[in-house]
Amino acid sequence: MIPLSGCMPKPTVVSRSHAGGSKKRRPVIHAKDLNVKRNLIPAAMPLFRTALAAAFVSIAGCSQANDEAAAVVDSASIQPTQAGSTAESPTVTTPSAVTKPAAFQFTAAASNAAQDDWPQFRGSSGGVAAASRLPATWSANKNIVWKTELPGAGTSSPIIIGERIFLTCYRAFGAPGQAGGALEDLRLDLLSLDRATGKVLWTKTVTPSLPEQPTIRDQHGYSSSTPVADGQHVYVFFGKTGVFAYDYDGKQVWRADVGSKLSGWGSAASPILFDDMLIVNASVESESLVALDKKTGKEKWRVKGIREAWNTPLLAATGEGATELIVPIIQKILAFDPATGESLWSCDTGIGWYMVPSAVAQSGIVYCIGGRSGDALAVRAGGRGDVSQTHRLWRRNKGSNVSSPILHEGRLYWMHEQRGIAYCADAATGEIIYEERVPRAGQIYASPVLADGKIYYVNRGGRVFVVAAKPEFQLLATNELEQRGRFDASPAIADDKLYLRSNRYLYCIGEKP
Repeated sequence: MIPLSGCMPKPTVVSRSHAGGSKKRRPVIHAKDLNVKRNLIPAAMPLFRTALAAAFVSIAGCSQANDEAAAVVDSASIQPTQAGSTAESPTVTTPSAVTKPAAFQFTAAASNAAQDDWPQFRGSSGGVAAASRLPATWSANKNIVWKTELPGAGTSSPIIIGERIFLTCYRAFGAPGQAGGALEDLRLDLLSLDRATGKVLWTKTVTPSLPEQPTIRDQHGYSSSTPVADGQHVYVFFGKTGVFAYDYDGKQVWRADVGSKLSGWGSAASPILFDDMLIVNASVESESLVALDKKTGKEKWRVKGIREAWNTPLLAATGEGATELIVPIIQKILAFDPATGESLWSCDTGIGWYMVPSAVAQSGIVYCIGGRSGDALAVRAGGRGDVSQTHRLWRRNKGSNVSSPILHEGRLYWMHEQRGIAYCADAATGEIIYEERVPRAGQIYASPVLADGKIYYVNRGGRVFVVAAKPEFQLLATNELEQRGRFDASPAIADDKLYLRSNRYLYCIGEKP
């Protein structure tokens, strides 16, 4: 999620590049080169991949942890270049990864997390949780299990895995309501908290790679990407400062660089896990989609041409049981093989704007909303090449520019970030089932979550609207916590509790006797 104004112009990207000696060029795949060579994927390939994967089971990769000081990048080695520099000529990578048969494909976060965990942005099911006793009402004195003051601001969401909560913050410069300070004072934090009590167990501080963006529009800030965890390590993306892996004791395992460009709207896409890889949408930093070895941080593949995409990538199952990596960009939805980065298909969206909301998928259908025009569409996965005429199922001129939708029981739910209108649409046809204005909705940048038959919409002022998850609009409750807080982060759900983050506090909300 990224907090963007619904009436803003296109973001301007300022390019930064590393000077100094030449580096070995990594093979890249360009998103614009979408012609798929079907003859490279014969019908026998799944069997071959199974045998090859088995042959490599005994091979263990080893890595050497980088020193904590690697978090600091020498600003003297970073020199500005012209924005929009020419991309490298199209070449195809020869990946080291082996694609598993479709029946065995899974997301690492979902496979390693317990049912009650929330290991990544929007959890493992697109913002939907299995909680059964989530409260509909709360206040400062009701149903607050605990409340923890945070050392800094941020728009990233908390993640919950095992007995831990992980959350990022930024401080000392540019925080809402905090005047003064210099860019050189900016610090980025990863926090580990106790899940039961909210106690901060440790904080790891990263000194950002300068120069950073001196101002971030709409108080978006420097800490918007939600971490992801797999039971052993937590992975954090701090934009041009890099991608970091930490163990659960707070020891840095590795750091990787995915690009050095900047944007006036900041960075926002959250990393995801697939098998042994961490996948990062570095659209702002390098107009790339990058896969890193989650054990070592070494780059495994990279796709260029990921333009104006602030969304978190989606792993979607096709009707044939394969897994595709989905990334909406300006004017298109793109699909890739998550194991290799190979381009699979593209679909024109008719949305001529940056794409912020993350897609959702079910039963082989991908659903996407976005753009300042506020549009929505559905595309059948599993195609090859340009599928605009063959696989696009429907398109509607109703959507949201910022928050992502919820997909539940054949219906899509979302709220427009500026107009305060809640929508419900038939996922099969795109037909709008209801379109209701919510009183005092204000701006909504957080993506909704759903549990126990209730949808939770959070506005920027901390007002939470609880709406029944059914085809008839019903506002069940409206709740408020802080009078001066800023709530741009999407909530998390675990253990029948709602975890809600402002720029000042992290709340654990649950039924109390």
